[in-house]
Amino acid sequence: MSRKIVTFGEIMLRLSTPGFSRLVQAQQLDVTFGGGEANVAVSLAQYGMNSYFISRLPAHEIGQAALNHLRRFGVHTDYIVRAGERVGIYFLETGASQRASKVIYDRSHSAISDIEPGEVDWAEVFDQAAWFHWTGITPALGDRPRAELVAACKAAKAAGVTVSCDLNFRKKLWSAKEAQATMRPLMAYVDICIANEEDAEKSLGLKAGASDIESAELDEASYFQMARNLKQQYDFQAVAITLRESFSASRNGWSAILLDDKNCSKPYRSKRYDIQIVDRVGGGDAFAGGLIFGLLSKTDTREALEFAVAASCLKQTIPGDFNLVTAEEVIKLAKGSGSGRVER
Repeated sequence: MSRKIVTFGEIMLRLSTPGFSRLVQAQQLDVTFGGGEANVAVSLAQYGMNSYFISRLPAHEIGQAALNHLRRFGVHTDYIVRAGERVGIYFLETGASQRASKVIYDRSHSAISDIEPGEVDWAEVFDQAAWFHWTGITPALGDRPRAELVAACKAAKAAGVTVSCDLNFRKKLWSAKEAQATMRPLMAYVDICIANEEDAEKSLGLKAGASDIESAELDEASYFQMARNLKQQYDFQAVAITLRESFSASRNGWSAILLDDKNCSKPYRSKRYDIQIVDRVGGGDAFAGGLIFGLLSKTDTREALEFAVAASCLKQTIPGDFNLVTAEEVIKLAKGSGSGRVER
């Protein structure tokens, strides 16, 4: 079996309104599970990777349902700690046209927020591992997840494992000041940095020049410079920045840039997709999963970026957090088959 790909974070119960209804009018809610690092683990499992998700879940039925959901899609759950009292919840109201989507968190005192030192044997986790991925959401959950993340990063580096981080700033979890105080020192463990313009500014204090995502205006040169600044300041092997042009909640432009030590000594921008959005939650995680798969399986890192952008494009047409597509479907889109014609 191929070497392990490991992610660490929180998986939550997702309660979303059917269709485009509002929370105040919904008579029922659709139930599934999701969360940044769990979403990446599922993407990698769909591509045939040896994908492991590490977390802490209660031993009751809701915790078991979350575990079963991961297993259903091929993710290994061997190292998930069964302890604590509750699974975090988030409520999603899907926007349309000029009405934005809305997320409400109910995750205080969830099982992972009380994770104890030593509950995860990181040396065992990273034995025969190739990659470790985390996001800025996990250290925002509190002191204990933050300390456990540091322990994981140290163990990963000691084992010679490549470490990637999606900065993933969440203003409902912490302030920019708190984020920067934590995230900047953690960059010492990171080889591959994934970000968007808000993440880089709020988590690390680097701004993308004149770009304005809300007016769908992107200054490509400023993003290129931000990638250079990130790579130079933190000595990353590679920096990937997603570029979203928000025309409305229903229509976005989507592309990304990559700067690395192999094929992209100058920033390289991917193909751009014009997406009619079904569900954008998890789109960034689908990009991260696609990039990890691409960097592990392709010699040309430009191809890896094109795979990641195409994977994320497809995710935003699928309800739920998880990107339930195969590598073959992603490659087909990346090579230009995006007509949407019925396949018979």
